[in-house]
Amino acid sequence: MANPVETTAVVEHGAAAEHHVEPSALGLGPSAWAALAMIVFLGILVYKKVPGLIVGGLDKQINAIRKQLDEAKVLRAEAEKLRAEYAAKIANAEKDAASMVEHAKTEAAAIVAKAEADAATTITRREKMASDKIAAAERAAIDDLRAKAAEAATAAARQLIAKNHSAGADKALVDGAIAGLVN
Repeated sequence: MANPVETTAVVEHGAAAEHHVEPSALGLGPSAWAALAMIVFLGILVYKKVPGLIVGGLDKQINAIRKQLDEAKVLRAEAEKLRAEYAAKIANAEKDAASMVEHAKTEAAAIVAKAEADAATTITRREKMASDKIAAAERAAIDDLRAKAAEAATAAARQLIAKNHSAGADKALVDGAIAGLVN
């Protein structure tokens, strides 16, 4: 750096320069009057107990907010309780649903097994009824055939007897039958 050079400036106020005078009242300037007005205003506020009213209002708001927070805590606790209760209900409902499904499957299996057993029993019973009907029809056919055979044999015997027997032959047969009874 170069050598510092000292400089001095001189300002001259000439006669043309005006001198300003600040207004004052009772010896107080504008800033003193503003300060005095502020002190009087604050004194009136304190005298009218405005700070107490402000503090009271703030206390009321604090109490209201506290009550709201307490209510919110209670509501939150109730909500948590309800959530837990519904979660338990949902879990129980899922268990119940699974139990119902399992029970329904068991019942369906039992119904199917019973239906199969009933069908087998019905089939067996109907087979027996059919075989009984067939056997009855066979017996009826055999009985009918025997009856027709007996009728045919009777008719044939009548014809043979009518052809081969006369009154004399009948007398000999009757005498032989009586003689067999006597002995």
